[in-house]
Amino acid sequence: MTDHTPEPVVLVTEYTVSCLPEGHQERSDFEITVAYRSPGKWAVSRWSRCLDAKGRWDYESIPSEREDEWLARHRFDLETALRLARAEAPKVTVNGYTVADALKMGAGR
Repeated sequence: MTDHTPEPVVLVTEYTVSCLPEGHQERSDFEITVAYRSPGKWAVSRWSRCLDAKGRWDYESIPSEREDEWLARHRFDLETALRLARAEAPKVTVNGYTVADALKMGAGR
């Protein structure tokens, strides 16, 4: 009997998109996540919201409550998800502060 150890499988499951540079203390607040959700399908999310193809952020309910219609509007191939996240990243605001505001504040530290 031969000892057959299966080869490990490596799967990228998440990308982080932000206009703030790595190391910026406010970066995590301004991040958008592109996350693997099912084979070939990715979500663009921020906190508990998901982006649809029209640029609207919707609450992402628990999986058992997501209907096929909702999933069709909020799941994308990787290329589309990354494009949507890149387009949305400059628009992120946190408590009224824009990406530009965060960059200015970070420059003075």
